[in-house]
Amino acid sequence: MSLLASAAGSGEADLLPCPSSPNCVSSRDPDPARRVDPIPFRGTPEEAREALEAVVRSLPRATIVASSGIGIRAEFRSLLGFVDDVEFRIDGAAGVIHVRSASRKGYWDLGVNRRRVETIREAFGNMPEKRRGGGPGTP
Repeated sequence: MSLLASAAGSGEADLLPCPSSPNCVSSRDPDPARRVDPIPFRGTPEEAREALEAVVRSLPRATIVASSGIGIRAEFRSLLGFVDDVEFRIDGAAGVIHVRSASRKGYWDLGVNRRRVETIREAFGNMPEKRRGGGPGTP
């Protein structure tokens, strides 16, 4: 079940846990080997979602498959045709975007999912403050 499906069904959306294989990273995973930091944002969740969508669209072979008020689900295709699923959950109260990136098939990803999350974090952080939901008058 995806983030957006769980949101529709339960009203309490969250990211699925990573499997035991080393082809997944998540900001919700307690295991340091699979954990990544959530992405901080300022402004409203809507502004953060719009900025994050722009970042994802700017990356090669990325497709946004679903987007809602609190989440985005995207697919990334490798040059060899492998698909990775990336989900984001925006936590407005905490001012962070939780993320999970996992290979759809296979056991090892050679660190691709971790590097992808860090690339997204960097691109999001490099956006102009106003585009990320921050700027004058923002706490």
